[in-house]
Amino acid sequence: MSSSLPIITDFLFELDALKLVNRRSYVGGGIRLENAAEHSWHLAMACWTMARSFKIALSEEKLIKLALLHDLGEIDAGDTFLYSSNRGDAHLAEREGIKRLHAHSGNGIAEMAELWEEQETGGSVETRFLKVVDRLLPFMLNIRSNGRAWIDNGVRSSQVLNAHAFILGEFPQVHTWIVAQIEIAVEQGWLQPT
Repeated sequence: MSSSLPIITDFLFELDALKLVNRRSYVGGGIRLENAAEHSWHLAMACWTMARSFKIALSEEKLIKLALLHDLGEIDAGDTFLYSSNRGDAHLAEREGIKRLHAHSGNGIAEMAELWEEQETGGSVETRFLKVVDRLLPFMLNIRSNGRAWIDNGVRSSQVLNAHAFILGEFPQVHTWIVAQIEIAVEQGWLQPT
């Protein structure tokens, strides 16, 4: 890693590009689309808050690092919508983006690639908790925006149930809340039934 400020600032500009990656969730109750940098910050804060609120035994430092890194690969790969049929290989392009960022001479985070890989494929308590909260946040934004992204994309309730099914085994309280909100979303016409 170089200690040259121009090289470091070049790396920081590389990271700044995450602000240009739009997601499909609307913020502010439907005002505009969220970008991936906003999501990463929100995820880090939500993980920290929920870990403390529910007294989850884990490393807060590691959890926050994983949250801040988890979408960096989207700088090169772009965001893949959760309910898209072509999600299968998205992680490959993201992994290549992480390799590029990790190799940047201005990168001072020696464990960047390792931590990104862990959040992508690992099974630590921090990784599993991160995945739950990462699914919860866009779900919450959909509820707050009266299902705007779901409506825009013709999402069905079965797709949402399937995408969030793993949460039952990880965090039953969150899963119960999600299922109740899905029922309301179907009643309101925000999600197509089944």
